[in-house]
Amino acid sequence: MRFVFYAAAGLLSAGITFGLSHLIARLGMRYRLYPQIRARDVHKRPTPRLGGIAMFFGIVITFGVASLFGQFHLIFAKPGPIFAILGAALIVVLIGVADDIWDLDWTTKLAGQLIAAGLLAWQGVQLTSLPVPGGVVVLSSYTGLIITVLAIVLVMNAINFIDGLDGLVAGVVIIASSVFFIYSYILANQIAQTEYFNLASLITAVLIGVCVGFLPLNWHPAKLFMGDAGSMLVGLMMATSAISVTGQVDVANVQFSRQLVPAFIPILLPFAILIVPLLDFCLAVLRRLRAGKSPFSADRKHLHHRLLDMGHSDVHAVLIFYAWTTVVAVGSLLFLFVPTAWALAFVAVGLVACAVVTLAPLTRRKAVEAAVQTASPDAESGVYVAHLDPLDEAANATSLPPSLNPKDQP
Repeated sequence: MRFVFYAAAGLLSAGITFGLSHLIARLGMRYRLYPQIRARDVHKRPTPRLGGIAMFFGIVITFGVASLFGQFHLIFAKPGPIFAILGAALIVVLIGVADDIWDLDWTTKLAGQLIAAGLLAWQGVQLTSLPVPGGVVVLSSYTGLIITVLAIVLVMNAINFIDGLDGLVAGVVIIASSVFFIYSYILANQIAQTEYFNLASLITAVLIGVCVGFLPLNWHPAKLFMGDAGSMLVGLMMATSAISVTGQVDVANVQFSRQLVPAFIPILLPFAILIVPLLDFCLAVLRRLRAGKSPFSADRKHLHHRLLDMGHSDVHAVLIFYAWTTVVAVGSLLFLFVPTAWALAFVAVGLVACAVVTLAPLTRRKAVEAAVQTASPDAESGVYVAHLDPLDEAANATSLPPSLNPKDQP
């Protein structure tokens, strides 16, 4: 029965976000509230980038309605963290909207992110301890504050970095947050029935709803982008929910059964659900630093760009990201329910399957190249006509006689 209230919060946020997204998309096109298409952009037509506004109001209104229900009274009994979360969300949305309209420099954006993360940590939404196998490491106030701020900024930028394809961020967040909701829900039930309604689960349920409501307008071809406002907002909420759980887990108080909640899961799962954004973020930072550029400078070498360059379509690339996220996140969660060997087997098989699908275009290209290289030359012209590599066809067609030019064939 308690799950119903979380589901209701998610449905409410989905409905609000969906309606506001439609409104913002219409207004954006009518009043041309969209930037010029950049060289690194994948989309071909101007599209409004103000979806983060709809997502923000979906979160705020849902939190306001949830505060009226007695079932959530433990969450709203201490309003400080709630106001800090909404205040930090407002800061990143304002910074994001300004960037979507005027293209702010990276130092301004980073300053806004640090202020938002600092507000959360100041109001107690911070890591106070880290659960580790065999016990808990208690953090000093300064150490906890620094780690919290860095973690929030890292997640916000990681999510922002992968926001390059229609439906990518919204779908990845739905998958990752669904897994994290199950984890936080089970964990709260294991620790104490009185804490069954907890902040982390509510944040995650609302975030899932927001992304579900936004995804229909963001699916390829997108009518609305979430922009930096939306991607940073999503990253902020994901980081906040993870910190709310990870920083308060006392492994010694958790009742273990059938290897339930291994001690490393509270640390592993937040990273597991963000494995794709974090990987892309780390690769981008290393790539730019090695080139002598700012780690926040833009380029067209993100993982989603590489998938497109390999030959995947926009939709296929997005689905591949979904698959990688699902395997790692669900595989980590399986440690709660099945023996370790079975969980590891699921992860291994899933990763192999994802790798095969990801590399399939390269395999097909190699096969075409091999066929061209082993084909017999045409007896009359001495050129390879029957098995031209499609990638080289345009170059070769200009040198072929008209009678043998594939473009001139009926």
